[in-house]
Amino acid sequence: MLRYPLIHPPLLGALARAGHGSVVLLADGNYPYATAVSATAETVWLNLRPGQIPVDDVLETLLGVVPVEAARVMATDTGEEPGIYERFRSLLPDISLQPLGRGDFYAVARGPELAVAVATGEQRLYANILLTLGVVQ
Repeated sequence: MLRYPLIHPPLLGALARAGHGSVVLLADGNYPYATAVSATAETVWLNLRPGQIPVDDVLETLLGVVPVEAARVMATDTGEEPGIYERFRSLLPDISLQPLGRGDFYAVARGPELAVAVATGEQRLYANILLTLGVVQ
């Protein structure tokens, strides 16, 4: 039995196969997983029901498992900052969030660097974040 905060075998395996520079998508329940995720990425389904499991809970757990060197978030069309950004910043205090427009965000998520897509039941809008994995120091 694992004595570790992350015990989800498919997610652990997918993260273990990702390396430096790989991208991990944590996305809300509104995200178009069928059309805006790289065909070569592993999708891990954590969306048990609406509201479960929230993106920030997944992010907090992943930060104990993998190093993150960069983070990109989906910007709103109005330029207004979603409330979830504050939580992302509190979890990633040494990393600046890079906002991307919806089309640019989807383009990165469809790209060859995307190794893992995590589907959550998050209901907050624009609760999508792309994490670039770093190196273990």
